[in-house]
Amino acid sequence: MTALSSKNCSFQYQLHQTNQPLDVSCLLFLIILGKTLLNILVLGMRRKNTYQNFMEYFCISLAFVDLLLLVNISLIFYFRDFVLLGIRFTKYHICLFTQIISFTYGFLHYPVVLIACIDYYLNFSKTTKFSFKCQKLLYFLIVIFIWISVLAYVLGDPAIYQSLNAQNVYSCQCPFYVSIQSYWLSFSMMMILFIAFIISWSEVVTLVQAIRITSYMNETILYFPFSSHSGYIVSSKKILLPKLIICFLGTWFPFVLLQVLILLLKVQIPAYIEMNIPWLYFVNSFLIATVYWFNCHKLSLRDIALPVDPFVSWKCCFIPFIIHNLQKIEKPISIIIC
Repeated sequence: MTALSSKNCSFQYQLHQTNQPLDVSCLLFLIILGKTLLNILVLGMRRKNTYQNFMEYFCISLAFVDLLLLVNISLIFYFRDFVLLGIRFTKYHICLFTQIISFTYGFLHYPVVLIACIDYYLNFSKTTKFSFKCQKLLYFLIVIFIWISVLAYVLGDPAIYQSLNAQNVYSCQCPFYVSIQSYWLSFSMMMILFIAFIISWSEVVTLVQAIRITSYMNETILYFPFSSHSGYIVSSKKILLPKLIICFLGTWFPFVLLQVLILLLKVQIPAYIEMNIPWLYFVNSFLIATVYWFNCHKLSLRDIALPVDPFVSWKCCFIPFIIHNLQKIEKPISIIIC
């Protein structure tokens, strides 16, 4: 980890410099190409019946920005040296554009998570009464505002500006920004998940041993056994927590393991790679589970509009709240033996 500095102003952001020449433009092209293909794959795999929310719009905008960056890098990489609108573009601009995008991505984590939390809270509590078209327009405007605001901050920050200008001096090097926001966000999520698992590990083991795979509404789900005479309390956070953990880990366990390894090994990932659509959907599922847990007293309402996760099927956590005789309605397919 190094810090680019000048005689007049020290640069305090975390940077990592490669020792390779600026010919790494080919490597940057391949990385952005792979990320773009991953974006398309993940967006194609998500559930199509999810209602519109802020995180969904931001993920699409991120895929668009990655595609735009890929097109720019491809044009510069192909023509190598050309003039457009009076501006001369060379291979140096591949590194420059990637750096600007890297700084922009690095400052987006906190604002995106904060707005997503507010969005889920307002939708869950039904405090907003916008029409569907107005809500879509509002999400679109918020996404545009976030991108413009963060980009303006990045381009207007004197320290960042000097770090970008320093590349003219160190023309054979291409530094990249490592976001501290993503590190602390990932660390906080893993700690919360670890504490929640320790608190309810016995309930989690018991539920895993008794889980059934069943069919409900033409969809394969996990069914948690429910006893009608056990005095089941719908608003009990202690009972809901292990179910949320099982559903979350059942979908995102490989990603959780990856985050733990990154934190333990202190891997420094450039911000233009770390801010990606799988990461955003992972955070999205965590936020939805948190909203469910904090608002568990409202889950008994039949007409409640629960946030729909593009990847995690949360409905299996709440079906016993609404249908107590599910075993009589749908025949279990199989039993998981743990």
